[in-house]
Amino acid sequence: MTADAVPDVERTDDQEDVPLGGYAVLAGAFTTAAAVYAGLARSRGLRLPERVPPWDVALLGTATYKAARLLSRDKVTSFVRAPFTRRTGEALGAEVMDEPQGRGVRRAVGDLVSCPFCLSVWVAGALVGSYAWTSRATRLVCAGLGAVTLADWLQYAWTWTQQTTEE
Repeated sequence: MTADAVPDVERTDDQEDVPLGGYAVLAGAFTTAAAVYAGLARSRGLRLPERVPPWDVALLGTATYKAARLLSRDKVTSFVRAPFTRRTGEALGAEVMDEPQGRGVRRAVGDLVSCPFCLSVWVAGALVGSYAWTSRATRLVCAGLGAVTLADWLQYAWTWTQQTTEE
């Protein structure tokens, strides 16, 4: 079934049309990817960790936060969002505000890629899958994203300190 063949089922809420058919396609894609990953992992004999230490959960959470913000708000990743969104403004730091455009699946993807909260589920899925497959490499990537998150907070603290002393 192609994206164009999906019925453009929409419901109007108080604010706008809601692309329910597009959301169903995205939910199906996520579920299918998870099932394919699980099947591939099982067929290759991947042994899942018996537990995930709390510090790894914190590291994965921090990396998920940063990767979702980078993909959904960063100027440099605008090319990923451009087919599905339009720029509506600037935000703090190097972040931008994009608004979904189109109808159906295109609109649903626009909703996904312009929302860091929505995108975090997909990012977490990818990072957890990677963690199960190769935890050392994933920890390293997550540590890098965690360092960027810390650097961002320090940049905001420095800016706040400068603004406070200039007043």
